[in-house]
Amino acid sequence: MREVLAQAAFQLFLERGFERTTVDDIVARAGVGRRSFFRYFPSKEDAVFPDHERCLAEMTEFLAAADDGDPVGAVSDAARIVLRMYAANPEFSVQRYRLTREVPGLRTYELSVVRRYEQTLAGHLRSRFGADGDGALRAEVIAASVVAAHNNGLRLWLRSGGEGDPEVAVDHALALVREVWGRPTVPATPTAPAAPEASVAPAAPLEVSGDGDGEVVVMVARKGTPMWRVVQQIESAVGEN
Repeated sequence: MREVLAQAAFQLFLERGFERTTVDDIVARAGVGRRSFFRYFPSKEDAVFPDHERCLAEMTEFLAAADDGDPVGAVSDAARIVLRMYAANPEFSVQRYRLTREVPGLRTYELSVVRRYEQTLAGHLRSRFGADGDGALRAEVIAASVVAAHNNGLRLWLRSGGEGDPEVAVDHALALVREVWGRPTVPATPTAPAAPEASVAPAAPLEVSGDGDGEVVVMVARKGTPMWRVVQQIESAVGEN
């Protein structure tokens, strides 16, 4: 029934537009009552992303059984679970991608879903690195890097109309993450003097032509700037835009 409702909803969104489709329209198309719809989906937006709850549960289960020896590799492999979910139904995935580009509310909802994936990855990493100090920071930064790398490759594939193998671009991007963050952490020497805090120039957003995903943030920072400050400035710039 969940799949029937999701299919009916998506067909109507494509035919009439998301805003002009009501829950009554969806249940009429599916041949069920309103109660049945809300048993499976809290809102219209949830019907656009019917597979993410299952995918999130699968990711959580995968991480719970992951080897402790390579936490960055584990979260990278967990991200591939999301990729396989998209690749299993290319036509639907491409249509949904295009729909979310047209409907701001769906784009916001999608970002909230992505954030849940990121929090799941970060939670696993915190359990390996520690929940305080640099351990927590490292977990948040690596999780954000994995999600960004995954989404970069995935969106390249979606913009192409689902042509080719999406794993090629995603694997390449995730390999870069592992190259940077997969190295062992070297404990800091307690007696070493603290380096002076480097100043960071404000991030400057630059609008470029594209399909709506071509927004670029240019970041200028002094060599040796702490990673946490770079991430802070980028998040600030993205939030403002």
